[in-house]
Amino acid sequence: MQETKQATSRPLFTRDDLLRLIIPLVIEQFLLMTVGMADTVMVTTSGEAVVSGVSLVDNINTLIIQIFSALSTGGAVVVAQYLGRREAHNAKLASKQLLYTMTAVSVFLMAMALIFRQHILGLIFGQVEPDVMESALVYFLITAAAYPMMGIYNAGSALFRAMGNSNVSMFCSLIVNVVNIAVNAVLIYGFHMGAAGAGLGTLASRIAAAVIIMTLLGHKNNTIRVEGVFHFEIRTDMIKRILFVGIPNGLENGMFQAGKLVVLNLIATFGTSAVAANAIANSIAGVVNVPGMSIGLAIITVIGRCMGAGETGQASHYTKRLVGASYMCMFVMSACMFFFADTLVSWFNLTPQAMEMAAQVLRACAVGNVLFWPMAFTLPNSLRAAGDAVFTMVVSLCSMFACRVALSYVLACSWGFDMGLLGVWLAMIADWVVRGIFFLWRYRQGKWKKLRVIG
Repeated sequence: MQETKQATSRPLFTRDDLLRLIIPLVIEQFLLMTVGMADTVMVTTSGEAVVSGVSLVDNINTLIIQIFSALSTGGAVVVAQYLGRREAHNAKLASKQLLYTMTAVSVFLMAMALIFRQHILGLIFGQVEPDVMESALVYFLITAAAYPMMGIYNAGSALFRAMGNSNVSMFCSLIVNVVNIAVNAVLIYGFHMGAAGAGLGTLASRIAAAVIIMTLLGHKNNTIRVEGVFHFEIRTDMIKRILFVGIPNGLENGMFQAGKLVVLNLIATFGTSAVAANAIANSIAGVVNVPGMSIGLAIITVIGRCMGAGETGQASHYTKRLVGASYMCMFVMSACMFFFADTLVSWFNLTPQAMEMAAQVLRACAVGNVLFWPMAFTLPNSLRAAGDAVFTMVVSLCSMFACRVALSYVLACSWGFDMGLLGVWLAMIADWVVRGIFFLWRYRQGKWKKLRVIG
């Protein structure tokens, strides 16, 4: 009876509300994707060694960004649930706690990267060729200095999404791209600085984005106006709530990227062409996944609000609608990637061998995207928004190590099936299948509806 009452109460989000939230997120994610992609494309003129070095470090930077995104998700869940309960003051306090936490974590990670960058790269990519390592060291040094700016930007973007305003982060992403491409063009094409030019472009763009988003967070028209951040108000109870979701999500994302780095170390043994093909294929596949990723970000806001308001029936309704929308988007985007794979990889300055490998793995990825990706990555965000982050973490970590890592060695290496780069990507798709099965089971079980994040 209670569930029926909740399902028939006034909808928290209309169709127009969802579109206003999702469309800017799609544009934003496309723009953010093109930051790393622009670095990869623009340094192709400097040779495969520079492309490989930049792409290797981008995998580490993706790990860092995933950690920031996970902590930001914890903050967004807490803030969204407070807003759903109509407790604006607590939402504002929680926002400040997120900014404090993110600043501390990002500064720490920057310090570790700057001090131990040579050891980190040597440990993960020790078998790469010397000229690739040289480019990687330069690019890592410069981009690591941008970590605090990345952290602040991620926190600010998550707060605006929790308010239901994704236009601001879209605008900031546009600025990031303009600054990044402009600086890259001058330093890479004009001064022939290669990896250093790409790194400085990233640093300049991240500084601009952080300054802009912090300025906009203090605007008086915001649902929650964040002001007086230097007037410290430390609330350990709220920090614990943020970390309750953020830490499992951070461990999940962090170990997920760490697993990808282990696999990348395997790919590095296949030669520079395989590393370059994998980098280009990842860039293209990442763009194709943008609509699904955007809908996943929207789910955090929508389900968080529903759970804060006690509307578990609406939470189920919106989960089904948004996961269905993710499937539709992935079908359209992946079909294009499947049929135009050769054309897409031809845009990059690769050797014929690398182009062939990149097109092959992209077609395999397209099939996996259509069948399994939304269930593996969009659906679990609904569970996280309800506070079920520990379950998603455990499933993701077990599946990642059993499928993405272990199965990669079985399928790719000579003592297994000897499938090379394709074997690594097939192992990745197997990981999606396992995740999707467990997440769907957990969702249908319904225990997530009884969880409480803000008490």
